[in-house]
Amino acid sequence: METFRVLSTKKLLANQKQFLLNAGLSVVEADFISVNLKRFEIGIAKDNLIFTSQNAVISFLHNGESAQLKDKGIFCVGIKTKAALEHYGYTVKVCTDYAEELAKTITQGYADKSFTFFSGNLRRDTLPEALKAAGIEMNEIQAYETVLSPHTIKSKLNGILFYSPSGVESYLKENNITNETCFCIGTTTANALKDITQNVVIANQPSVENVIIQCINYYKERI
Repeated sequence: METFRVLSTKKLLANQKQFLLNAGLSVVEADFISVNLKRFEIGIAKDNLIFTSQNAVISFLHNGESAQLKDKGIFCVGIKTKAALEHYGYTVKVCTDYAEELAKTITQGYADKSFTFFSGNLRRDTLPEALKAAGIEMNEIQAYETVLSPHTIKSKLNGILFYSPSGVESYLKENNITNETCFCIGTTTANALKDITQNVVIANQPSVENVIIQCINYYKERI
């Protein structure tokens, strides 16, 4: 019986890794990106706040001014981002799976509102450009910095688990993708591979857990 080896481009929680091991897979893992939280002044925030990542939320919550903004409307990307904000008493008006969906929702239903976007240094242009094109008032605060942390992987891999476009970029700095199947957390991450490989499986939901499920299901019939 063949054993398939997969690489997770971020270190998994113990239970997440165990799911893969229980499925008979061999697992290699390494953090291909690191995140530095930034100090920033919130100043005069707009009436609504935008978060497209959990890292932005973590940085925001570390800021002493954040507790004063619980009356603001929150627009965010990702179920876990929403859960983290609600856990600390913030009211999430809109939550979508992707930034493109959030941009569409805001431009179609909230064009008369103003927004402060808490972002990272490698954020995509999708959302701010859409709001700018629609004439929506928005300012941006860079709350964290994503740093590429490439590793050379010498093991022969059958599959690679990717969770962000920057993870793809970091991996490709020191490694090639040939016949490996790439499991991606969403369409934006998959698009980062469009000129590299066609062997891509996209998660049904943008979560680490669903990437793992897709990987397990893919190899279940092959083990």
